[in-house]
Amino acid sequence: MLVCLRVRDLAIIDRLEVELGPGLNVVTGETGAGKSILVSALQLVLGARGRPELVRTGAKNAEVEALFDVGDDPPLRARLEASGIDPEENGELLVRRVVLASGRSRAYVNGRLTTATQLQEIAAGLADISSQHEHHTLTDPHVHLDYLDAFAGLEDERAKVGEAHARLMEADRALEELKARIRDRADREDLLRFQVAEIDELDPKAGELEELGEERERLRHAEKLVSAAGGAEQTLYENDGSITEKLGKIAARVREAAEVDPALAGPASQLEEALTILEDAAGELGAYAREVNMDPERLAEVETRLDRLRRLQRKYGDRIEDILAHRNAAAEELESLDQHEERVAAAEKARDEALSTARDRARKLSAKRKKKSKALGEQISSELGDLGMGGARVHVDLAKLEGARGELEVDGARLSESGIDRCEFLIAPNTGEEARPLRKVASGGELSRALLAIKRVLTGLGPAGLYVFDEVDTGVGGAVAEVIGRKLGQVAEHHQVLCITHLAQIAVYGDAHLQVSKDVEGGRTRSAITRLSEEERLEEIARMVGGVKITKRTREAAAEMLELAHRGQ
Repeated sequence: MLVCLRVRDLAIIDRLEVELGPGLNVVTGETGAGKSILVSALQLVLGARGRPELVRTGAKNAEVEALFDVGDDPPLRARLEASGIDPEENGELLVRRVVLASGRSRAYVNGRLTTATQLQEIAAGLADISSQHEHHTLTDPHVHLDYLDAFAGLEDERAKVGEAHARLMEADRALEELKARIRDRADREDLLRFQVAEIDELDPKAGELEELGEERERLRHAEKLVSAAGGAEQTLYENDGSITEKLGKIAARVREAAEVDPALAGPASQLEEALTILEDAAGELGAYAREVNMDPERLAEVETRLDRLRRLQRKYGDRIEDILAHRNAAAEELESLDQHEERVAAAEKARDEALSTARDRARKLSAKRKKKSKALGEQISSELGDLGMGGARVHVDLAKLEGARGELEVDGARLSESGIDRCEFLIAPNTGEEARPLRKVASGGELSRALLAIKRVLTGLGPAGLYVFDEVDTGVGGAVAEVIGRKLGQVAEHHQVLCITHLAQIAVYGDAHLQVSKDVEGGRTRSAITRLSEEERLEEIARMVGGVKITKRTREAAAEMLELAHRGQ
């Protein structure tokens, strides 16, 4: 719902702010006062192209702000959030459009800068405008199927088709991916077998890299290690006058002295312990020196194996554990490739079952649509008769979706998430004329009334957004105008409606009455808009009935029209 519209320096409008309420908001005023500029302002916030002639003469830019309440439209809020626009907690959405004198424009949604194209996508569903120059949602064939399903109460069946289509697409995608893998199966199998064989041939063991590295260092420095260990053994134990020989003599003398003075018993024991440690160390050094392998061939073997292990590291992982994990994964994939025939058969069965379900649901949905499409056309045609277009006929054209591809089709029609049908409302404004798409109807008045008829039949369906009618009263008067007003009021029971009209028979049905006026100030024409009180509304209706001169009789006629309209609602 549009809560407030603020306009600055747009055409003849200097500054204007209008608050709209729920129900039917009528806008009246003298010809040329600027009523249709409100429509231009709304078109701008819905993403229409900015034009330099829209900017008021002498102004740097024109600006339009529209505040919408989208709290009662969850689908619209979800689409806004998907676009990165987060409505306020109270459901308010502020759209601002600035048009420069050069014709360039900027758009903002809740303070966020956006492009005109993005604005069109975001604003879709906020308002539906019916006028000579703009025909929005209901002339778009893409939404006609939505309205047919809503009219026929087929939303649940359509949702089930969508679910079946999603499962079918997933099953088809899984099958194609499996087939693609199988097409590359030979090369993949060769690669996997090579990897498994390469790793199995070397048969790496956990911790082997560290062990081989240590062994290689011993083999590389074997002579140095033998010399160090053997020389230490000789110095400590083997040579005449070795360290252990001298230490043994010292320990013996101290032990003898300890027999004289027990205070030396402790040091004597320490010397004896040190002698034992040195003798043990000498023995171990000697054994080590004799065991050191000074084998060049073994060194070559170790370096070769280390080099091969490092090549595996570069291919399959830094650790032996990573290499072994890669080997096991490759072996498992090989085993799964060997079972490809069974897997393809299972995937084809799943796809066929999903296709069968989707086809069955789509056929049933299509059959129900065909039964209801005629009734929808007849009801809209009946409404047109009430609106003074008795010779007009609306045909709901239901046909197969074109562009079938592969097996995702039903009876020659492309299978989509909405089924196998496309729908478009066609209209023959006069008897004997060929039915044409709504968007190709030449007369703005006829089109506005056709859209009113459609909206009247579809009252209560679809989002409760704003409907705007600019020329719905073109070429009508009297009883037909009264019917139009009454039907606008009926539509306004479920949708916010803004109607610009010249006819009192329509204006009296408004829940709120706005008057546009203009005056000349300082050599400049300015437009203003006023929300009328009950007394002011009576005067405006009287003016519309009687012209410039308002008499007692015209006031009485206006009062009677307002009373009858109120009673009729």
